[in-house]
Amino acid sequence: MSPRRSRRMDPFERGRDRGRGGLPPARPIDGPPRGIDRIEEWPDGEWRVRTLSGAGAARPYRCPGCDQVIRPGLPHIVSWPNWAGGEQERRHWHTACWRKRLDRGHGRTRY
Repeated sequence: MSPRRSRRMDPFERGRDRGRGGLPPARPIDGPPRGIDRIEEWPDGEWRVRTLSGAGAARPYRCPGCDQVIRPGLPHIVSWPNWAGGEQERRHWHTACWRKRLDRGHGRTRY
């Protein structure tokens, strides 16, 4: 007889009663809820930021950080200055490009 193989359990399944039809425990949320605006303060000003899942994006956008295309369906960030009329300056960014935008160096603007 061969030894039984132990199967690794998902950490979120460990507390659940598998045979009794119990509900799985709630999974933690990674960061703020998607689609809700938040205010971020950076050395270059105060920004209103929205994290998008990408499911609703029907067209490609160009990231101002890396000048590459953000394909439809790709999760990304939309940001604009937090002042009256700042909505007209909305830009779509790759999430990593948004975090690293202050390290781009000279010769590039924030838009």
